[in-house]
Amino acid sequence: MAVTQWMSWEGGVDLIAVTASGIEMPNVIVHVARMVHTPVGSAPAGIVLWQPDPSAPPAVCGFVSSNPEVAAYFGPQIFAGTPFEHAPVLEAKIEIFSGSDACSARVEVAGHVFETSLTGLAPAELIQRAPIVTAPFTQQGLEAPAAAATLKVNGQPVDIIIPPVGITGGPCAVSAPCGLYAR
Repeated sequence: MAVTQWMSWEGGVDLIAVTASGIEMPNVIVHVARMVHTPVGSAPAGIVLWQPDPSAPPAVCGFVSSNPEVAAYFGPQIFAGTPFEHAPVLEAKIEIFSGSDACSARVEVAGHVFETSLTGLAPAELIQRAPIVTAPFTQQGLEAPAAAATLKVNGQPVDIIIPPVGITGGPCAVSAPCGLYAR
């Protein structure tokens, strides 16, 4: 089978959360990597969703990168058929910090600063996930789930709840040192 739609990354820091119990869909996503490789180029990139009021439109939602071509690739090529297929492209500055027991991300985008911190990382495990409705691509890579996660938005701590399983079928607070999505 020929693979023409793919992305790979190095230094991923992924946080998917809700800000209150009873919220069915995540209203916080900071899913970014130090370097993302695609057929159209490479750059720090990912996706950010910040919807502080779950009943209102998101304050920030889009594929983020310092390279708009890389960010524009994700929706139609990787996330086609999902609610993110038509998410906008947002220019962002992304900084990733990785250690053996912790990692963090700092993303400046759309006038906001998002800071995530994941601690108590488990040993990395090899994953391979088949496509699912919310993630219609094959996933392979290394993941190290976090025991705890924090989020600051514009310097202010935000209370978050980490669901047991995220929209990609894996942990919601995870260091992803390397990986691949392919369709």
